[in-house]
Amino acid sequence: MLTELNKHRLIQNFQLNQTVDYHHEALKRVSHLQNDSLRKASVLIGFVERQNGLNIIFTKRAKHLKHHPGQVSFPGGKFEVEDETLSNTALRETYEEIGISNQKISIFGQMPELITISRFSVTPFLAFIDSGYQTRIDANEVDEVFEVPASVVLDRKQLRSQQFQVANYSHRVFGLSYQNHFIWGMTAQIIQAMQKHIMHQY
Repeated sequence: MLTELNKHRLIQNFQLNQTVDYHHEALKRVSHLQNDSLRKASVLIGFVERQNGLNIIFTKRAKHLKHHPGQVSFPGGKFEVEDETLSNTALRETYEEIGISNQKISIFGQMPELITISRFSVTPFLAFIDSGYQTRIDANEVDEVFEVPASVVLDRKQLRSQQFQVANYSHRVFGLSYQNHFIWGMTAQIIQAMQKHIMHQY
């Protein structure tokens, strides 16, 4: 049950269940991209324990950004050589974008890389973030930080999908609404895979 999802059960479900792939109809759009031409990146899916259950941290990207302006996303960004690992990239970008330090973050899982139309290969990392975290938003990158209950994010009934015909193939786009926010694109693709992996919702 989604309402019973706590820290222990989340870790257990993630680690005991087999990793799932992203939806094949959402991947067709990028199937022509060669892996060696892609730039590496990572995002952080931050779970926060609240009195009424787990929440997940999202950001709203600044409107002037080149890639995905104004979209709701997880904190993250491009791999830099000094990061050494993609998990370090996720931690560094989270600190740079919204000011949450490594000491407040504990990574517990990793999802498969996801190729985007903007020619990135993005690896999502799942983590717990201390509930007392403070944000310091970089206005050059982010307009807003907010939390959404995991019971909403991980509920298949909340996730909508639409099929489009592009050239000679069908392409599927996912979307999820919460209050005045609409989550779609790469972030919604990751959410759909999380629902399958963690909650076994197909």
